[in-house]
Amino acid sequence: MHQSSARSRLAEALRHPAALWSIPALIYLFVRQVGLYVLQLVVEYQNKIHGSANTAVGELKSWDGEWFLGIAAGGYNDVPARLADAAGRRTAETPLAFFPGYPALIRWVDGLPGVSLEGAAFAVSLISGLFCAYGLFVLGRSVRGGSTRTGLILVTLFSASPMAVVLSMTYSEATFCAFASWALVGVVKKRWILAGVCCSAAGLVRPTAGALIAAVGLAALVAVIADRRDWRAWVGGLVAPLGLVGYLGWVAVRTGDLDGWFGVQQRGWGSKFDGGAATLKFAFEHLGNPRSELETGTVWLLILAVVLVFYAFQRRLEWPLIVYGIGVLIMDIGSNGLMNSKARLLLPAFTLLIPLALVLARRRMSTVLTVLAGATLFSAWFGAYSLAVWQYAI
Repeated sequence: MHQSSARSRLAEALRHPAALWSIPALIYLFVRQVGLYVLQLVVEYQNKIHGSANTAVGELKSWDGEWFLGIAAGGYNDVPARLADAAGRRTAETPLAFFPGYPALIRWVDGLPGVSLEGAAFAVSLISGLFCAYGLFVLGRSVRGGSTRTGLILVTLFSASPMAVVLSMTYSEATFCAFASWALVGVVKKRWILAGVCCSAAGLVRPTAGALIAAVGLAALVAVIADRRDWRAWVGGLVAPLGLVGYLGWVAVRTGDLDGWFGVQQRGWGSKFDGGAATLKFAFEHLGNPRSELETGTVWLLILAVVLVFYAFQRRLEWPLIVYGIGVLIMDIGSNGLMNSKARLLLPAFTLLIPLALVLARRRMSTVLTVLAGATLFSAWFGAYSLAVWQYAI
């Protein structure tokens, strides 16, 4: 009787709005802390067997993170000369490959008293991740068949994505996903100004905003066709592409080339849209002759993402969310370039996790906890391996 009464009081306390709305943040922070703890262990082990002196913080600001820190410190014209593209080259145009939204936020936070540049970068990533967690929580509650439990599970699945380690790095993924999640909340709830503004902001952070613009723009168009007097849908749809188009236009003017940003990407990182030919070749090579855990794991993650698209249709997920997920997947699979980055580039396709969250929400708590604990541990290992063991960029 005493235990039953205690459980009832606990359930009642958890239903309080203050407790309910603190849970997404606590889940996100806990899962990411597990990942950081495992990263620290792996870094220390690697130092021990190789006699190196790497640190977890150093790994968290490596690769693209150094570019973002350099742009935040000195702008596009004063990035440290030691930074180069994938071919080891550097021109005045090379830094333009990196979008300005995340470095701009770092610079603003760095302007606060007592805040270092690196501390500002990690703070922006952390705060962005928390905003994303709340966006996903609301999204999980708002979709067809959704619930509070669905939202919490969705937050956990996202936080424990295989390459979720980048959410804790000086990378722009956390900031992009924060804007994208709230843009899609705006679409599902038909709050078109929210959708358009967040989509435009996302366009200043990552080129993946192209997929978000497609989802928001098409949804707003459908709303306008249904009711031409819906001025909010007009405004949301028109504002959505401004960030991405604005930055690409600025790069075009600066380089004197209409395809300026795409040219920088292709020359520096060999990145161009080839319809998936290079990815298909990569997949067959590494499934037929596996050479590393990361590359083989990347192939299987891409396959899983394709399967999740079909599952999203089966579960009748809202079509703008499917459009967004497919858009991210097409941009990832369809581009040539650094194949090692493809697992990371899947992270923004979080809408493909919603059907899994809906299914888990109907399972027993023991099943849910087992699945989520397994995902958290795998994510922690995969992220730590990618940074501390894998010797190439992610």
